[in-house]
Amino acid sequence: MKLVLFFLLAGVFPGWSETRGATFAPITLYTQFQQAPPEGVLQALEDEVESIMAPIGLRFEWRELGKAGGHEVSAELAVVAFQGRCDTAGLMAYSKFEGALGWTHVSDGQILPFTDVSCDRVREFVESGLLALRAEDRAEKYGRALGRVLAHELYHIFAHTMRHGSVGVAKESYNVRDLLTDEFQFQAKESRMLQTSRPRHAVENAAGSM
Repeated sequence: MKLVLFFLLAGVFPGWSETRGATFAPITLYTQFQQAPPEGVLQALEDEVESIMAPIGLRFEWRELGKAGGHEVSAELAVVAFQGRCDTAGLMAYSKFEGALGWTHVSDGQILPFTDVSCDRVREFVESGLLALRAEDRAEKYGRALGRVLAHELYHIFAHTMRHGSVGVAKESYNVRDLLTDEFQFQAKESRMLQTSRPRHAVENAAGSM
């Protein structure tokens, strides 16, 4: 697995520049689940990340890390590991929540394109809200919550910052409503940071494909 990750990272070209008003080449997201999620959760997760990032101009190609051959070339990529059980089975009215919902890896002060999301902690955090919903709506809402936590971590990776915003997706801490409400987006400042941190080659690749 480490060898595969090395080749994936080797396929990312250097050279970052400030870019405004551009359409960007898709970012490849390699995902790995400790336990495969239900289709409804997975679809809601991916849809939510897209709905948050699309207005900024960021698009994604989703790939399973276990199926990567190690020779793929991407303009930009991130590797996402989902820890624990990513479903809504066995919800309880009262649960003890501890720890971060997600975290991005840093080495020697440099932000790495590797992030983790704890499915168990996210579920425990929003359990009370999920139980207030109809059973048939819970998978979608839970997947949405996971997508918002992932979008927050992707902000750190692709804006190249560990700083947080004061409101919106980039803020430091969430409440249950933030993860389950119908609308949750980045604010203008953080959106600009994501746009102006795009690599030159990503913009050129996008322009060449039109």
